[in-house]
Amino acid sequence: MNLLRRLFNEKPQILPRWVILAIDSCLALVGLAFAYQLRFEFDPPADELALARLFLPIFIGVRIAAFLLAKTHAGIIRFSGTADARRVLIALAGGTGVLVGTNLWAASAGRAYPAPFSVLAIELICSLLLLIGFRVVTRSVYQRFQTRRATHVIVFGAGEAGLITKQAIERPSDDAMRVVAFLDDNPSKVGKWLEGVPIYKATQLVEALRFVQAERLIVAIEHVELERKSRLIDEALDLGMRVMDVPPAQSWIQGALSSRQIRDIRIEDLLGRPTIELDDKNVRQQLDGAQVLVTGGAGSIGAELVRQALRSGARHVLAVDTAETPLHDLYLSVQGEFGPGTPRFEGLIADVRDPRQMKTIMSQRKPDIVYHAAAYKHVPMMEVQAAEAWRTNVLGTATVTEAAAEAGVQTFVLISTDKAVNPSSVMGASKRAAELAVRAIGEATEMRCVITRFGNVLGSNGSVIPLFKRQIEAGGPVTVTHPDVTRFFMTIPEAVRLVLEASATSDGDDIFVFDMGGRVKIMDLARRMIRLAGRIEGQDIELKVIGMRAGEKLHEELIHEAEGLLPTQHPKIMRARPSAIVHAEIINAIARDRDQFISDENALDRLRNLVPEYANEGVTT
Repeated sequence: MNLLRRLFNEKPQILPRWVILAIDSCLALVGLAFAYQLRFEFDPPADELALARLFLPIFIGVRIAAFLLAKTHAGIIRFSGTADARRVLIALAGGTGVLVGTNLWAASAGRAYPAPFSVLAIELICSLLLLIGFRVVTRSVYQRFQTRRATHVIVFGAGEAGLITKQAIERPSDDAMRVVAFLDDNPSKVGKWLEGVPIYKATQLVEALRFVQAERLIVAIEHVELERKSRLIDEALDLGMRVMDVPPAQSWIQGALSSRQIRDIRIEDLLGRPTIELDDKNVRQQLDGAQVLVTGGAGSIGAELVRQALRSGARHVLAVDTAETPLHDLYLSVQGEFGPGTPRFEGLIADVRDPRQMKTIMSQRKPDIVYHAAAYKHVPMMEVQAAEAWRTNVLGTATVTEAAAEAGVQTFVLISTDKAVNPSSVMGASKRAAELAVRAIGEATEMRCVITRFGNVLGSNGSVIPLFKRQIEAGGPVTVTHPDVTRFFMTIPEAVRLVLEASATSDGDDIFVFDMGGRVKIMDLARRMIRLAGRIEGQDIELKVIGMRAGEKLHEELIHEAEGLLPTQHPKIMRARPSAIVHAEIINAIARDRDQFISDENALDRLRNLVPEYANEGVTT
């Protein structure tokens, strides 16, 4: 037993190929000897044995040559699979074909058969069983000793993806795993076995754990209802299991799944609604060969706009931002995806608040489409720096919009927020004022102006998700402002896809609102993230209510009272009916502030005048 442990330790030595070749040859000889015994009922005649001795060198030479040609000795025996068994079959069948040909040649020359045809047939079967059996036994013994240290896993999905997952995770790795049970919703599979592993009903996770000891659940079904998936994950978390997920098949490396690609379930995977899928035909028609400019290009939304524009065939994408390091990080990311030194992308350090700079960039680059994502967006920061919100979110937006219109830009897209609806914060009011500025300038020019409005974006800079992750990693507490606060959520790629779709189908002067699904209770979100991290609320991590921040709403909205929702060609995109605005008043208010100092109090006055619905109670100035 100790010898076996040494042979099958964590890093077993690989036997030289010539040793495997010698073992295969010896097993073939055993198969030949057994074939003679079976054929002649364990009493071979002397004349047959004499012929066999003459035949033996031919047999060994043919078998070794076939093994070399088929490379049966090239595989690692302890990891043998169907491909190795196929090579063994091809080598043995090919060698037997040569030996049959030798018999036929001997018969045509009037000589006795070197070996009876019946012996050759029996030897083929015996050698096949011996060589494949040798590999199966070696692999089984190795796995027995190797998987004693492996983590036991239950896989949800007993189909092809589940089988591929099992094969992937049971390969040697630093995080050794062994599948001990499958779960599946298909009743025809329940009660059966897949590669020696039992299959249970997907609703029998608790029952399955009574028969097998498992520490992890891996979800291997790609297309499963989100509600169904969430229930199973919650059940596994309640049982103290670690939950992991298999990525979509299109992201597998060269079509093969690696255990390193199987990752822990993220909160983004439990968004609470199905992922929005779009037909990108309209987007490709608009962006193919287009010159694109993205302000705030180094931010989370801006960077994704850059990537998706490049994927959609844009001739050139210019990312404008004041943040040097994030802009350089985006450059490296684009190089990694589209190739080093790609001429289709350029990052430029520039300030959207500088009219001369914006006019120069627009006139020289002449973009066809401008996506304006540059903005200050942190509510608490803007509450105490209202002047900065005014200068960047309002004046900066107006500056970029005017420069784009003068340069003949065809389409201008403003990335807005649900916080602009009946705003209670400086940031929300400034974004609403930005919407008004874009509408006023757009209606006075021929440029198509599009406003897209959506809620919180999962994983974006400043999102609650990264905050909760950092707090959990630090050991807590996880802080929530109010037990009943809710927010709309959407993933970054989803939000950007909707922005591109909306801008590609708009006729201009449109405010688009995206279907964000149901509101998500932040308290529930925090609790789920704690559980996903394998922690226990109140024991490992404290969940603390710290009170509402200045300017923060309990529930966000997506449209104003004066706006109504109109359908579009996509069910997940609605068009808000724009309310009437006084263009001259908006443009004059913005123009007079360009070259003078604005205090926080002045900025608040400007916001109250432009946005009458702004409820500014308890704001610190």
